[in-house]
Amino acid sequence: MNYQREMPANFNFAEAEKRLYDWWEANGWFKPEAAPDDAEAFVISMPPPNVTGALHIGHALFCSLEDLMTRYERMRGKAALWLPGTDHAGIATQLQVEKALAEEGLTRFDIGREAFLARTWAWKEEKGGTIINQLRRIGASCDWDRLRFTLDDGLSHAVQEVFIALWEQGLIYRGPRLVNWSPGLQTAVSDLEVEHDEEEGKLYTFNYPLEDGDFIPVATTRPETILGDTAIAVNPSDSRYQHLIGKRALVPMLNRPIPVIADDYVQTDFGTGALKVTPAHDFNDYEIAKRHDLPMVNILNRDATLNENAGPYVGLDRFVAREKLWQDMQAAGLTIKVESRRMVVPRSQRGGEIVEPMLSYQWFVKMDAIAEKALRAVRDGQIKIVPERFEKVYYHWLENIEDWCISRQLWWGHRIPAWYRERDGDPYGEIYVGRSAPQGEGWIAEEDVLDTWFSSGLWPFSTLGWPEQTPDFQRFYPTSIMETGHDILFFWVARMIMLGLWFTDQPPFHTVYLHGLIRDKLGRKISKTLGNTIDPLDLIDKYGADPLRFTLITSGTPGNDVNLDPAKVEYNFKFVNKVWNITKLVNMNLDGELESGLPPYDELDMPARWILSRLNRLIATAQHLFDIYQYGEAGNQILAFMWDEFAPWYLEISKQALYNGTDEQKQMTRRVMVHTLDTCLRLLHPFMPFMTEEAWSYIPHDGPCLIMATWPQSKAEFINQDAEDDMQVFMELVRDIRNIRAEYKVDPSKRIHAQALPGTRRDLLARYDYIFARLCNVQQLSLLKDDAPPPPQAASAVYGDTTIFLPLEGLIDLQAERERLRKERASLSDQTEKLEARLNNEGFISKAPPAIVERERERLNDMRASLLQIQERLSALGE
Repeated sequence: MNYQREMPANFNFAEAEKRLYDWWEANGWFKPEAAPDDAEAFVISMPPPNVTGALHIGHALFCSLEDLMTRYERMRGKAALWLPGTDHAGIATQLQVEKALAEEGLTRFDIGREAFLARTWAWKEEKGGTIINQLRRIGASCDWDRLRFTLDDGLSHAVQEVFIALWEQGLIYRGPRLVNWSPGLQTAVSDLEVEHDEEEGKLYTFNYPLEDGDFIPVATTRPETILGDTAIAVNPSDSRYQHLIGKRALVPMLNRPIPVIADDYVQTDFGTGALKVTPAHDFNDYEIAKRHDLPMVNILNRDATLNENAGPYVGLDRFVAREKLWQDMQAAGLTIKVESRRMVVPRSQRGGEIVEPMLSYQWFVKMDAIAEKALRAVRDGQIKIVPERFEKVYYHWLENIEDWCISRQLWWGHRIPAWYRERDGDPYGEIYVGRSAPQGEGWIAEEDVLDTWFSSGLWPFSTLGWPEQTPDFQRFYPTSIMETGHDILFFWVARMIMLGLWFTDQPPFHTVYLHGLIRDKLGRKISKTLGNTIDPLDLIDKYGADPLRFTLITSGTPGNDVNLDPAKVEYNFKFVNKVWNITKLVNMNLDGELESGLPPYDELDMPARWILSRLNRLIATAQHLFDIYQYGEAGNQILAFMWDEFAPWYLEISKQALYNGTDEQKQMTRRVMVHTLDTCLRLLHPFMPFMTEEAWSYIPHDGPCLIMATWPQSKAEFINQDAEDDMQVFMELVRDIRNIRAEYKVDPSKRIHAQALPGTRRDLLARYDYIFARLCNVQQLSLLKDDAPPPPQAASAVYGDTTIFLPLEGLIDLQAERERLRKERASLSDQTEKLEARLNNEGFISKAPPAIVERERERLNDMRASLLQIQERLSALGE
C-alpha cells in the first residue's frame, strides 16, 4: 500500500487545486471511458451557462451539486459522463456587442447583419473561455473533450431538423399574438426575461365619453394605450352600468366608436368598476377580446414610438404621448384625477427598460399534443421531480399551456429556416420552410432567430449527436439526472421533457433535481442594489474551492433557497484544516508498511469495535441520504462523525496503544485508524475533492487516486450495539468529570485520582481505565468494593449503576472553596429574596408589560436552581 511519508503542516489549496485538477484530467478520469466498457452509464447534461458570462454564486451552486453527483456515481463504478456546454444566450450576448458598437457611435443596422455576426463570433471567441476556466476552479469533473455550444454545427443541425419536423407536422405557424416586447432590444422576450418590481407610478382616472353624451368613469396606469382601446367592459351584474351595455363609447381625441360590453372578468369593487379594453397591449384585455371577437389595434412601433393608429400622436415616444394625450384630455374636460400609487412594473431583465405587451406577428409552436406526453411521463412515474411538491407546479403549467412564441427579432442565434414572398398583397402570403432556399423568384429569407430556449430544449439529446444515431447517443441517452434551479422548471425543464419525448420517444432523464435560489445570510435576494453580492471567486481565493462547495451543498435542501453566510465558509475552511490535521496525526503514527484491511474482528478492542460500528452506521446513513437526494444532510453527518466522534474520542484513545502499547496493539490501532480515515475521505470526496485527494495520498491506500476509488459500503457485521453501549459509559463519565473539573476550577493539566463504584461494569472499567487518563487526566482509578461507602468530600459522576468519585481534598483549598461558595450563596439569596418580593408586588405585576413579568419569573427560577447547585456543592465539601 503506497503513501507519501512527509506530510506538510497545512493544506496549500492555492498550489494543490490546479495541480490535482490537471492530474485528474490528464489521466482521463473525467471521461466515462475510465470505467469498464460494460459499466452502467450515469449522465448529467450541464445546464449551459451563457458563453460570455462570468461565474456567479448560482453557477457555483449547480456546479458543486452536479460535480458531487458525478463523483459519487463514478466512485460507484459507473461510466460517469458530466457533459459540459455553453449557451449562445441570444439577448445577453447581442446586447454586449451592441454596447461595444454604441461606444463607436454605431448600431447593428449601420454595419449590417453579416458584419455584426462576425463581431459577435469574435466576442464569443474572446470571452467564451472565461466561464469554462472558472468552472474548472470549482473542481468540475466534466469531460471537456465533449464540450458543446448551442450554435456549433451539430446542435445547429439538430435545431434545424426539429423546426422543419414540427412545421411538417403542422405544429409550427406564424401569426399575430400578444407578446412581451422589449423596445430597447426591439424583440419579443420570454417571461423569464422580464422582471416585475414594485415601483412608484400614477393612476389616471377620467370620463370615457359615450355617443349619447353620457360618460363612464375609467382608470388606467398607461393613458397612451387609450388610443388602442376597442371596448369598455363592465360586469353584467353591476347595476350602475347595466343600462349602458350595448351602447357605444368614443375613444378620447380620436372619436373612434367602440362598444360597451359585459364580461365577468371585470370586478365591480375594483377601481370604477369599468375597464378600458386594449387587446393589443394588455394580456388580460387580449383574452377578453378573444371572447368577444373584438378588433385588436396596435398603436406601437418596434421602438415604442406611436404608429399611424395613434392619429395626431404618431411618431411620439410612448411616454411623451402619455403626457400630451392627458393634457389634451384635460383641455377637453375629460380628466378626473391623477393619484400616486405603488404598482408592479415589467422591465427587461437585460436592458432595464419597461416592457410593453404588444400584438406582433411571431412564430409559434402548438403545444397541446406535445405537452400531453410530458404530463403523462411524470404522472406515470417515468420522470421523478425532486422535491415532489414541484410536480403540482409542473402539472399546472402544462395543463394550462399556451402556444409557445419561438421567434426573436435578433441577429445572434439560430436563424429560422424559412423564406416568404408576397401574394395578394400579403408579404407573407407564401411561406417555405426547408434546409435550403426555395427555387423561384421573390423569396425573402426570414430575419428572425429562434428563442434560446428552443435550442436549449434539445440539449440532452442534441449534445450527444442526435439526429444521427451516434455511439454517444446510443450509449448515453437517455441521460440520468437533470439538476437545475426550480425557477426554470417550466421555461427549460418542461421543454426538454416535451421535446425529448416528442423526438426520441424516451424521457430525456429519469430524475429532475431542483435546487433553490441563493440568498444572503438574512434571506434577502442577492442584488447589486442591496450591495450583498457574493463573488465565489473571492471566496475560493481566500479559502479554496472545498469550503465553498461544502457550504453550498450543506446549507440547503432540494427545492429550498440557500441563505449563504460567508462565515459558514470560514467555518468549513476550519473543517478542511481539521480533516488535514486528522490525516497528519495518522500519517505521523505510521511506521513503514502497513498490512491492508482490518485485523480479524476478535482481535479488536472495544474502542475499535465502537468506531467501526459508528463508521458503518455513518456509511448506511449517508447512503440512505444520497438515495433520497438529501446530499446536504449527508455532508453534515460526515462532518459530525469526524469532528465529534473520530477525532476527539477514538484518535485520542488510540494514543494509548500508539505510545504505550505492544507492537500488536500498535498495528491493530493503525489499521483501524487508516481504515476509518480512508472511508471518511471517500465519503467526503464528492463534497471536497481537492483536500480529500491530497490527504488520501498521505495514508496507505490501494489504487492510483481517490477520484476512482470505490464508494464505501456499510457492513452489518461491524455494527455492534454492545460496543456502542460500552463506549457510551466512558463518554458520559468523561464529560461529567470534565464538567466537575471546570466547576471546581481544577487546572486541566493537574492529574487527579478517582475512585469508582463500578456496579455491573467492573471488568469494563478495569480493562479500559486508561481512557480516563487520556481524556480527562484521571491518573489512577481505584475500583471500590460494591458495598463500600462513598468517600467523603468528593464530587461524583454517575452513569447508570456506575459512579466515579473525585475526592476534592488535595485538588482545591477546601476551606477557601467553602468560603467562596458561602459568599456566592449569600449574595444570590439576597437577590432571590428581592426578586421574590418584586414578583409578589401586585403593583409591579399589574403595571409591567407581561413579557417583562415572564422574563423576571424565568430569572427567579434560574436563581433558585443556582442556589440549589451551590448548596449541593457545599454539601459535597462537608458543610
